[in-house]
Amino acid sequence: MPDWIEETTLLAAGAHRIAGVDEVGRGPLAGPVTAAAVVLDPSNMPDGLNDSKKLTRRQRETLFDQISATARVSIAHASVAEIDDLNILYASHLAMERAVAGLGAIDHALIDGNMIPKDLACPATAMVKGDARSLSIAAASIMAKVTRDRLMVDLAQQFPGYGWDKNAGYPTKLHRDALTRLGVTPHHRRSFKTVHNML
Repeated sequence: MPDWIEETTLLAAGAHRIAGVDEVGRGPLAGPVTAAAVVLDPSNMPDGLNDSKKLTRRQRETLFDQISATARVSIAHASVAEIDDLNILYASHLAMERAVAGLGAIDHALIDGNMIPKDLACPATAMVKGDARSLSIAAASIMAKVTRDRLMVDLAQQFPGYGWDKNAGYPTKLHRDALTRLGVTPHHRRSFKTVHNML
C-alpha cells in the first residue's frame, strides 16, 4: 500500500505544499492524455487511497469525491493533436506540467515514473511505481483516471460503436473491429501505429 514516507521527508526539509502527480491514457488509440496534481491535507486524508489500477470503479468514484472535498486538485489534458505532434511521452509531460501549474505555488512535486517533465514549475522527485508508493501520487492517479474515464464516456455518446464507455479508448478487439468497420474519428491518435496503418 502507498504511504506518507516521501512526503514526511519533504515536510521535514521545509517543503509544505507537496503535490503528487500522475497521468493516465498513454496507451489508448483515442482521446487525450490526462494528468492530475493533488496536494493532500495530512490531517484530513481519505481512507483507502491506492493505485487507481488496484481499485474498483466504485471505489475510485467514492475516493474521487472525497479527494475533491479535502485536497487541492488540478487536472489537465494534452489533446490528440498535441499527442500526434509531440509524441505520447512529451504530451503526457505537457499534461503534467499544466496540472502542476494549475495548483499555483508548489514547493515540491512527486512524479509517477522515471522522468521529470522539463518545464515543471517546481522542484520534483520521480518515483517509479509512485502510485503504489506515495499517497499523494495515488490520489493523483485516481483523479486522473476517473476524469479521463468520464470524458471517454461522453465521447462514446458522440461516436457510438467504438466502446469507449467501457474500453476508454484502449485497443480492445471491439475497438479495433469498430475502427475497421466505422473508420477513424477526429479523436483517434493518427500517430499510433494501429490508426496510422488504417489511413
